Amino acid sequence: MRVTTIQARLNWEDAETNRAYFSEKIAGLSETPDLVVLPEMFSTGFSMNAAALAETMDGPTLAWLRNEASKLGAVITGSFIVKDGEHYYNRLIWMQPDGQFFHYDKRHLFTFAGENKHYDAGQKHLIVEWKGWKIMPLICYDLRFPVWSRNVQGYDLLIYVANWPEVRSYAWQSLLTARAIENQAYTIGVNVVGQDGKGISYSGDTVIHNYAGEVLYRVSHTEDVFTLELDKTAQAEFRAKFAFLNDRDGFELR
Repeated sequence: MRVTTIQARLNWEDAETNRAYFSEKIAGLSETPDLVVLPEMFSTGFSMNAAALAETMDGPTLAWLRNEASKLGAVITGSFIVKDGEHYYNRLIWMQPDGQFFHYDKRHLFTFAGENKHYDAGQKHLIVEWKGWKIMPLICYDLRFPVWSRNVQGYDLLIYVANWPEVRSYAWQSLLTARAIENQAYTIGVNVVGQDGKGISYSGDTVIHNYAGEVLYRVSHTEDVFTLELDKTAQAEFRAKFAFLNDRDGFELR
């Protein structure tokens, strides 16, 4: 599977400009990937201004995702602010090129920034199958909770989209490595760079780990578009040789 990561410098609370930015980056791809991964809240930055910025599921950002995925012939995924009924969510959309889509609502809301005061938490994982791969996408703060990321569904690829501040970049890098190793899964973290409207700095550190936790690619402190082909056969051979997943503890998440 060919995966493209886009590490971006977002325009604060400016969805139209951010959509145009990502359209330009996607249009500039020299080859068509199978999957494009955008950051968390890619249309606005990590804003708590949910009431003013939220879109419905028939709004412009969902329409933009559908159009871009169709033109590219690939899945595009990332999260944005959604109002669904009377509730607000930090919602990841998995948009396929045929217009079919699935969503995941962020489970672990970042209480340190008051995210829990503005958004509702999701309750369910999303496992998608694409090009013969099982993929689990999660959002930012979910990374700190290994039980929620635990590979009990037999996924091959774990994705985190994020707005993870530079001051905690060591935790970001360390936890992504751990998630890859313990789940024997390709693990991708896509972050942002620059400074947001609250003055918080982001170093990016977008990274692709293989199933052994080895870094295949990492980029910091700059906007970046990168494409890498992942090898599922090599992963299967590694899992067969080092069958650590068979020794997992059994328990249920409540």
